[in-house]
Amino acid sequence: PYNRINAVEYAHKWAYSRNPLFYNFDKIGGDCTNFASQVLFAGCRTMNYNKISGWYYKSASDRSASWTGVGFLADFLLSNTKAGPYGVVCELSDLLPGDIIQLATVRSVFHHSPVVVEISGIVSLDTILVAAHTYDCDYQPLASYDIKKMRPLHILGCRKP
Repeated sequence: PYNRINAVEYAHKWAYSRNPLFYNFDKIGGDCTNFASQVLFAGCRTMNYNKISGWYYKSASDRSASWTGVGFLADFLLSNTKAGPYGVVCELSDLLPGDIIQLATVRSVFHHSPVVVEISGIVSLDTILVAAHTYDCDYQPLASYDIKKMRPLHILGCRKP
């Protein structure tokens, strides 16, 4: 199963700093999906080492595209039938802490992957609170983003190898 408590605790711990076990991609495209993947890994503790369709991190130069790429992460989560986390696109009302919301804020291209850390009340853009890297934040309302499009990703679980 996906351990949402571990995932959210990890998000809070590293929201404003960087875990030295992972490269910081801030200066080469952004660190948000790397952070989201770290959070998912904290809740799953399983990587998928398939070179083409997997989700893994060994080093900055040996990782899957899905570990750091916004669209690639969504593709992996939505199609994964092997080891690692898997999920579905959902309604905002189906989100839980530890889920991911991918955002398009500048154009209609998804480019940011905040992690849900809390839902404080009736579900709305004001009550869904997120943590993220690149634009470091924790407990930030989703409403604070200028959202053109969003892709809420509910993590259904995690498969072991």
